[in-house]
Amino acid sequence: MRILLATFWAVPHLGGVWNYMTQLKNKLDSLGHQVDLLGYGHDNNYIHMVTQDRKLAKEMLLPLVYSKLNQQNSLIHSQNEVVRYTELQRYCYQIAAFHFGLQNYDVIHTQDVISTGCINGAKPKEVPLVATLHGSVAHEMRYQLKTIHKSPTSHLAREYFDKLEYIGATSAEYTIVSNNWLKRILTNEFLVPEGQVKVFPYGYNTEDFIRRIGEPCSLQTPANKKVILYTGRLVELKGIHHLISALGQLKQLRDDWVCWIVGDGEKKAELQIQSMTSGLDKDILFLGKRDDVPSLLARADLFVFPSLFDNQPLSVIEAQLAGKPVIVTDAGGLPEMVEHGVTRIIVPAGDTNALCAQMNLLLEDEAYRKRLGTNARN
Repeated sequence: MRILLATFWAVPHLGGVWNYMTQLKNKLDSLGHQVDLLGYGHDNNYIHMVTQDRKLAKEMLLPLVYSKLNQQNSLIHSQNEVVRYTELQRYCYQIAAFHFGLQNYDVIHTQDVISTGCINGAKPKEVPLVATLHGSVAHEMRYQLKTIHKSPTSHLAREYFDKLEYIGATSAEYTIVSNNWLKRILTNEFLVPEGQVKVFPYGYNTEDFIRRIGEPCSLQTPANKKVILYTGRLVELKGIHHLISALGQLKQLRDDWVCWIVGDGEKKAELQIQSMTSGLDKDILFLGKRDDVPSLLARADLFVFPSLFDNQPLSVIEAQLAGKPVIVTDAGGLPEMVEHGVTRIIVPAGDTNALCAQMNLLLEDEAYRKRLGTNARN
């Protein structure tokens, strides 16, 4: 079969969607299928058919997009900047997908609500479309419209992304989600028909990951220090600023730890400043994007994931495979991944006092720490 895996987000990128797509492609390739990957390119300046290395620059498409949207009196004229930007990106993506040609695929598998709506409008009717949604774009945008994208016209953007959520969740033959939390959002709030949505938790190439745990690592564990680890994107919704605040409290209780923060993102510089002003610049190491996460996990004593909004993050699955005790928040689908006090610990999202207390408990109680890690791996 010839299969297209498509996302609206940039490819490759740091995050679970790209990890999911590449693992799925590798497995499908091994079964004899021909798999292509489609997404935006670096800095969203072009649309990229990755496996064929075909690129279509956005600037080449903009005159056609502007002409089409002006004729339709589209939301390109919206008073909200986020809506205007997303409309341009959406139409460029759809035209590029049509240009690349979708008629020869046996099935198309999209990875978010925006790409699903775009591909549905660009593909021939006879080509089946399946969507896997890795989170709620509408809910993420609601949070951002109160913080980084706050404006007097935020209500227009909320209505816009709510509509995109419904369109994207109903445009495929089947819509797959990884947990009941996201299914409830789609069916109860956005009124997506229940039969449309299938719950299918993420799979993972466990053998390959476990093999990589034993690989050498250039980073050595400091003497007489336990390692607290976070891996993921450095963005507002991941709540790393709350982790740094909790570590500031923890420093008042004990100093037998270091924290490794692995990843990159728009908040990196801000988080580094927060670390310095909190007097933690020698206690927190920002390691950037790394390719040796399995071996870093092997050297960690506990893993913390302080997200304010999340689905079923692969970084938590990786920490579990590595047999590490994990602290997660009660945000999104995270509670469905754990059994509190048995495989991991759950704290309220944004509660730095609770986060500090649980990190202190795990650092203090080695037997409990190892029991949680063993249970998680099993």
